[in-house]
Amino acid sequence: RRRKAGILPSLEDLLFYSIAEGQERIPAHKFITALKATGLRTGDPRLKECMDMLKVTLKSTADGVMLDRHLFKKCVQSNIVLLTQAFRKKFVIPDFQTFASHIDTLYEKGRNLSGGLVADYIPQLAKFSPDLWAVSLCTVDGQRHTVGDTKVPFCLQSCVKPLKYAIAVHDHGTEYVHRFIGKEPSGLRFNKLFLDEDEKPHNPMVNAGAIVCTSLIKQRAGNAEKFDYVMNFLKQMAGNEYVGFSNATFQSERESGDRNFAIGYYLKEKKCFPDGTDMTAVLDFYFQLCSIEVTCESASVMAATLANGGFCPITGERVLSPEAVRNTLSLMHSCGMYDFSGQFAFHVGLPAKSGVAGGILLVVPNVMGIMCWSPPLDKLGNSVRGIQFCTDLVSLFNFHNYDNLRHFAKKLDPRREGGDQRQQTFGPMDYESLQKELALKDTVWTKVSPTECNEDSSTTVVYRMENVRDGN
Repeated sequence: RRRKAGILPSLEDLLFYSIAEGQERIPAHKFITALKATGLRTGDPRLKECMDMLKVTLKSTADGVMLDRHLFKKCVQSNIVLLTQAFRKKFVIPDFQTFASHIDTLYEKGRNLSGGLVADYIPQLAKFSPDLWAVSLCTVDGQRHTVGDTKVPFCLQSCVKPLKYAIAVHDHGTEYVHRFIGKEPSGLRFNKLFLDEDEKPHNPMVNAGAIVCTSLIKQRAGNAEKFDYVMNFLKQMAGNEYVGFSNATFQSERESGDRNFAIGYYLKEKKCFPDGTDMTAVLDFYFQLCSIEVTCESASVMAATLANGGFCPITGERVLSPEAVRNTLSLMHSCGMYDFSGQFAFHVGLPAKSGVAGGILLVVPNVMGIMCWSPPLDKLGNSVRGIQFCTDLVSLFNFHNYDNLRHFAKKLDPRREGGDQRQQTFGPMDYESLQKELALKDTVWTKVSPTECNEDSSTTVVYRMENVRDGN
């Protein structure tokens, strides 16, 4: 005869037990440290309720430090699904600390590089130190890692080209946008006065295509409204992290933009713009968009939104349509790295866009977004350290688009626990381990349907424990 089945402790209890390691109370910092090890940040918007409740709860305790199981449960219950995913290693990078240490190693290798020159044809860009070097990443699950000068603002420059193209396609659809712009690599310098055989710019990643693309955004609005519209989009893509504007860079761009004015008049002559376009107003808007500022950290979230099919990982909001994201990544892959695009596609095999401020916006589809930033550029206008980092990244990890995920050799797969082979355990929340910890040696976990459980299944593991000893 069996004893009456009991309900396994809730997810909140399981989380507490996995962190407490047999103790009845835990210091709050132990929870925070364990949380950060998963790649999540305490400032993650999705964890706001949990962090707010933690602050309030600690103020009510005698020592302001320790949490028992009931207080802990009160703090985490509003975000328990996300926290359970994190602690069960269910995120896209299960062993995030090991992965982050590899990124740090690649960063240090890049820091030792010399060579390249800081862009000086726009006076404001020439003011940046050649020693600045930063890498930030954000996964599709919102895991974050940053190293270096990641909080220093810099201008997007050409890194804004794929973003405004994505906005244009999101608003108008593929067919309309490509009435005005082609999809082919040009094989020419990015600022050439040259069109394809249909007398359209070759693609949205060269200046001519980017200027026409700029003319497609909010066509009937004034520049002030257009600018606010794009800024709002970019802030949504960045999860409301830093997006600013450098008026000094804008003025420099406009004063030194003779080539772009020449391209603008050439496009106007060839009737490349929609009817009724004010070409000089479009150029002003174009220079403004190049002068939008980000940090490595905020730009990595933008890249992660592209990696995540248009959903911002840290807010969960849909920002861009799947069509816009797919098109953008396709063109970044083939045209995003100036005259180095073919070589980059061959060696790195990932969508990317560089800018003359030294940024490289890199996307690992369905995995993460990365922003590398270092001002010294090679002769093709790409960041010397950034190119090296991207190359080293796909040499170490099987992130190249054409790396075979099942039969790869000599590369790590950080998407798999342990880095190289998939394991069936759930890490610190493995049920068998937990059973031993709780000394429930005479019970087994049995799955039951939610209808057999009186608890709310959204916050309760639908398992029950049954005694299996004979004679009971």
